[in-house]
Amino acid sequence: MSTAPFMSNPRQADYPVNVQFTARWSPRSYTGEPINSDQVMCMLEAARWAPSSNNAQPWRFAVVLRQDPEWDALFATLNPNNQVWADKASALVAVASSHLATKAGTTEAVQNAMHAFDSGAAWAYMAMQAHLMGWDLHGIGGFNKDAGAQVLKLPAEHTLHMLAVVGKRGDPAALPDALRQRESPNARRPLSELAGRGSF
Repeated sequence: MSTAPFMSNPRQADYPVNVQFTARWSPRSYTGEPINSDQVMCMLEAARWAPSSNNAQPWRFAVVLRQDPEWDALFATLNPNNQVWADKASALVAVASSHLATKAGTTEAVQNAMHAFDSGAAWAYMAMQAHLMGWDLHGIGGFNKDAGAQVLKLPAEHTLHMLAVVGKRGDPAALPDALRQRESPNARRPLSELAGRGSF
């Protein structure tokens, strides 16, 4: 589990949950420490076991490590405000999903309305496994998805959802002032605002 000593965690759960759920958050300061493909694959192995409607498993991942030839081209698709801090990342993992699924007992691929929802579950599993391994993930949608799809050769009938910035948590002092002020675990709305019994 990530234990960088730069700050305490002020989060408090409304009901008892495992500490991993409140301890995981999305930092922007990274050390630039290298990561190897086996470490990333462990994170994706966790993602592989996420819940899936009709067991369609629509999630798809493209892994780009800092030393990979695709790094510069994929990094260039990030919005400038994300490039400012993601330049010390160890890897970028693209999360996409297939629109089509073949249901049990059939051979014809049909549209899968749950593809994005299920892929979000896989991303969450990946993020939690990374946290348990001492790494941090920060998911971003701030990049040029069309350009990213070209760099990563996204197949037809797929949607590119996000990039996961992967790294070891670094010292917030390395960030620009505006980002340094935001470099802490953020709060959540009270559960009473999010869940109702019998209705929304």
